Amino acid sequence: MQARAGEDAGGAVTLGNNAQLVAFSLPMPAPVNSLTTPAPTGPGEGQQVMVERQSLGPQRRRLLATVIIPRPVEQVWRVLTDYDNLASFIPNLSLSRRLPHPNGGLRLEQVGARCFLNLRFCARVVLDMVEDYPHRLGFAMVEGDFRQFEGQWRLEPSAQGEATRLTYDLVISPPLAMPISLIAAYLCQDLTANLRAVSDRTLASPSTLP
Repeated sequence: MQARAGEDAGGAVTLGNNAQLVAFSLPMPAPVNSLTTPAPTGPGEGQQVMVERQSLGPQRRRLLATVIIPRPVEQVWRVLTDYDNLASFIPNLSLSRRLPHPNGGLRLEQVGARCFLNLRFCARVVLDMVEDYPHRLGFAMVEGDFRQFEGQWRLEPSAQGEATRLTYDLVISPPLAMPISLIAAYLCQDLTANLRAVSDRTLASPSTLP
């Protein structure tokens, strides 16, 4: 996989062979190995996100983020699998769309974007998805700006079935030019916002959907 470099037509800076020059000029977030983020006010008030980071080697990390959503797993599943609309409510996700799959499976293209010092940085992945309704949603990169990007969403119901423990489990390896500590730290921040967004979307959605 050849990572992209420079600016695209929309002025967004993409990952590339000179990415280390950009990376070392950016402020590093505080290290995160395990934390609980405070819950915001609003639709998701009371929902805390647990984030954990594990080292799997010099340039590889496992990131886990978990939130409890007071809704059944089926309702959370409907939000997660609304693939073409994910970018409308997931922060830092500028594109999510289904693509044709050569073997009739489920394939998505997603583009993440972040702003640093008035510059917009983008990373693209094409993911093959595996749905195990309603408890597991696996994904693995088949094309994109990372060496490895794969994992799963896990949905575990409470004993009464009225709440869902939602976990995002990701293994990531960025291009060699990008410091893994920088990528992992910013992804931990993004995962907190993303799981809150999924929680808020689920809480705001009708209990029954087509």
